[in-house]
Amino acid sequence: MARIRMGFIGCGGNASGHVGRCLEMPAEVEVVGLCDPSATSLDRLRERHAAVAEVPSFGDYRDLLAQVPMDAVQISTPHTLHFEQIMAALDRGLHVLCEKPMVCTVAHARQVIARAEAVGRILMVAYQRHLMPQFRYIRNQIMAGELGQIQFVSALQDQAWYRGTRGSWRQQLALSGGGQLNDSGSHLLDIMLWMTGLEVEEVQAFVENFESEVDINSALSLRFRNGAMGNLSIVGNSPTGGMWEDITIWGTKAVVYLRQGKLTVKVAGSNDAYEPTGLPGASTPDRNFVDAILGRDAVQVPAVCGLRVIELTEAAWESARQGRPAKVSAAD
Repeated sequence: MARIRMGFIGCGGNASGHVGRCLEMPAEVEVVGLCDPSATSLDRLRERHAAVAEVPSFGDYRDLLAQVPMDAVQISTPHTLHFEQIMAALDRGLHVLCEKPMVCTVAHARQVIARAEAVGRILMVAYQRHLMPQFRYIRNQIMAGELGQIQFVSALQDQAWYRGTRGSWRQQLALSGGGQLNDSGSHLLDIMLWMTGLEVEEVQAFVENFESEVDINSALSLRFRNGAMGNLSIVGNSPTGGMWEDITIWGTKAVVYLRQGKLTVKVAGSNDAYEPTGLPGASTPDRNFVDAILGRDAVQVPAVCGLRVIELTEAAWESARQGRPAKVSAAD
């Protein structure tokens, strides 16, 4: 393969970043097709990236798949559209990088994973934190046993999501599949599961929608299969701007604190905190996707990560509906 012929399904603001990162790899990637039902979104993308001004564009992803020879596609569309678009791309023999959440039901997650395996193509989720130094460091330390056995996890996400997405597709259940837990919160669930390697056995969830069709604030209490416990707090109605995130992981040998990207560690028997040095290098899902297609790297965010996130999310929604704890099915 001389260059990977890359198409884009969905060309909004998020996709613009993906396109830009692909254009930074001209020796390996050629952007060959664009698709978005909004002509305004396509025009804005061309304004931001003059290099794609003459690239063929379509209003329907099926026309893109049928008319443009490609090797891979990136999907950045409303969440409930991901399933049919992933399946159609895989059926065309294309590698797929999909924005989060991968899909909106456990059944769909299992189907797309099975299809990717059947056709022998990469299906990857664009959880960028897997490629960021501080998160990679924490995972490496846990996998090496430096924290000991994980006992407790606490994670908080604070965002003015309710106000910021009002009137958009993100608060339309038919397109979003859910609220902040399924949107920004998806990143928090994924990184907690990926860093620790833990599997959730049971979740008790409480959800507040306010006047929206979808969840805004979510409080999740977790019990993991190894006996550890945890709390996840998704605050989508913050009165402040921006986003705030805290993650703390307690092991039997050490505690890791991640506050707004600042990483500190305390070891057992001491109250002294230190900031680790020599963290792993950074990359992006786009870079990893390309390298994986070319056989130069392993996929850093495999589709099973998307499955684990929707397993927990779906169980949390069920718990909130029923008013009692819900079991979380084990990922294959």
